[in-house]
Amino acid sequence: MRREMRFTIREKDAGRRLGEFLASRFTYHDESGWAELLANGRVSVNGGSSRPDAALRAGDVLAYDASGIAEPPADLRVEAVLDDPLVLAVNKSGNLPCHPGGRYFSQTLWAVVKERFGVAEPVLVNRIDRETSGLVLIAKTPESAQNLWKQFSRHLVWKRYTVYVEGAFPERVEASGWLVPDRASAIRKKRLFVPAAPGAAAPEAGAEWAETAFERVRVYDGFSELRAVPRTGRLHQIRATLLALGYPVVGDKLYGVDETLFLRFCADTLTDGDRRLLRLERQALHADGLRFYHPRFGRLTELTAPLPADMAALAGRG
Repeated sequence: MRREMRFTIREKDAGRRLGEFLASRFTYHDESGWAELLANGRVSVNGGSSRPDAALRAGDVLAYDASGIAEPPADLRVEAVLDDPLVLAVNKSGNLPCHPGGRYFSQTLWAVVKERFGVAEPVLVNRIDRETSGLVLIAKTPESAQNLWKQFSRHLVWKRYTVYVEGAFPERVEASGWLVPDRASAIRKKRLFVPAAPGAAAPEAGAEWAETAFERVRVYDGFSELRAVPRTGRLHQIRATLLALGYPVVGDKLYGVDETLFLRFCADTLTDGDRRLLRLERQALHADGLRFYHPRFGRLTELTAPLPADMAALAGRG
């Protein structure tokens, strides 16, 4: 069976080199890896071959043939929280990628929604990490996708997370600052949160502003339970912010107590001691609240997702 992933180039990426764009957007291969896939015909642009140094144009359609690539196992438990002709909202497990990428294709939320829920062209409006459990909002039509995207871009959507962090967290923290690449890290995709007051100048080109409110719920033996409400929606925002504050997320291999855990995880060489240090098999981050305006009726819609069993068990609530 042919497994093909497609991606349409947006205006903001027009003019970038094809190889550079692929390596920065889909980090599971570097530029040389993508160049080899282009040469082997596994990647096409608008249905034809292309060179790594070709300039992209808005509207170009990239296709990646992922056939024959073995997939790692994933937890395919997905529960519908809202399902109507325009919108599907689901509560996903803490080991399930949202989109196809790297070695994942059928073991993704995107594939589950197509096959199990019968949505021909699902648009995942908000994405959460593979190891983050909880609510994902999916548009069933292009019109509802545009409506929901506008709500997110205008900060009309309210999101809440439950997160466990190492240590005794303060009662409340309002965190604001910039997210930039963490150049001191050996891991290319890692980001660094640089605290700053609102209105402060960006520390470098491409820095992204991030704001999150954290409220402590309770303190357990060595770790705390928080409610996190991000006011911006940036990649790795909550995890990078908490690490910078000195309270890394429990179970987080990349933004946790030791980033070399991530390298050993990728190499499948985690030790029993590593697992005890992590406390949990995955990052203790759960998207449990979402509030938005329904794209057809305009009514305020609020969804919740209960705490998953692994996080509940760690807190002695299982």
